[in-house]
Amino acid sequence: MKFLDQAKIFIKSGEGGAGAVSFRREKYIEYGGPDGGDGGRGGDVIIECVANLNTLIDFRYQQHFKAEIGHHGMGKNRTGGSGESVIMKLPVGTQVLSEDREEVIADLTEPGQRVVLLRGGDGGFGNAHYKTSTNQAPRRGDAGWPGQEMYVWLRLKLIADCGLVGLPNAGKSTFLAAVTHARPKIADYPFTTLHPNLGVAQAGEEEFIIADIPGLIEGAHEGAGLGDRFLGHIERCRVLLHLIDGTEEDVAEAYRIVRGELTSYGGGLDEKIEIVCLNKCDALMPEEIEEKMAALKAAAKGARVMPLSGAAGIGLKDVLFALLAHIKESRAAHGAAPLGAEATGGTGKASSWKPALDGDDDGDKGNGAWDGRTFYDLSAEDYDDDDDGDEDA
Repeated sequence: MKFLDQAKIFIKSGEGGAGAVSFRREKYIEYGGPDGGDGGRGGDVIIECVANLNTLIDFRYQQHFKAEIGHHGMGKNRTGGSGESVIMKLPVGTQVLSEDREEVIADLTEPGQRVVLLRGGDGGFGNAHYKTSTNQAPRRGDAGWPGQEMYVWLRLKLIADCGLVGLPNAGKSTFLAAVTHARPKIADYPFTTLHPNLGVAQAGEEEFIIADIPGLIEGAHEGAGLGDRFLGHIERCRVLLHLIDGTEEDVAEAYRIVRGELTSYGGGLDEKIEIVCLNKCDALMPEEIEEKMAALKAAAKGARVMPLSGAAGIGLKDVLFALLAHIKESRAAHGAAPLGAEATGGTGKASSWKPALDGDDDGDKGNGAWDGRTFYDLSAEDYDDDDDGDEDA
């Protein structure tokens, strides 16, 4: 399956159905009268978080999602049926961003979560709704409330406990294959890994998830190599495992290059707990290992430095238990929820879900309700949509 971690889509909720204008006319019935039913409610646009998905590839081939329009009302006081909602299934860790990517609308972190992105419009009233003692034959039937539409960005951030970082050919994929059942591509040339990989590692009787991302090179934050777009997949990791190729002549410089890219990217990556490992120790002499470990300790400034060889299996258990200790400390301090997860209830805006007039001059009537004669203002100050008697803020 092809990996895709971001996509732009268009979503639109359904418009409400129109109310009917109808009169009862039956033989031998002394009194007729209006009997037009109300229109049905438009469908919603809903996102649902599901397990066993790790890509947004489905949204590469379909970018438009429109809910069904509510059915019209009919005579004999028949209310129209509600429109069918659109339910989009997204993998765990997906963020829904506004079109300008400045606002997080929803953040899905657990399977089973559901968020209504856009609500469908209410159905219009039929003429039976307007019948009074002084207006016994109303001929008014309202159109339904308009739906809402918007463009949004979907961005997938893989949820893992540990993130692997390092220069290309540092041995990240080899380490992942050695400690998990994942089978990433491994070769002796740079940028073998082109998209993130996940694996479940076991330390004792406990498990945690490791994310391997493509290697970073100097200038990645400016677009060099594969760039730094994949760093978003380790923003929620609790600890970073920084692998350094032991066969490099200057291991301290290799460390500083990657740390510089993490700092330039931001997102708190440079503040995360880090374990530095001198990898490929099986290809080094003991005195070389000691010399390069000392150079890394001086460059890492307090971070724990450990020897490692993913290919030969040297130091794997020690590294896994060191990672697990930091992960358990983070869970105790911050809870089991993924780090940096946003509220899942939507944007948190106080405005009503019904469209409000905003003074646009585009000539449409998408911010109110049109009943065929009058355009009604549905601003949040004078309309309450929750039927509790108070006004929404």
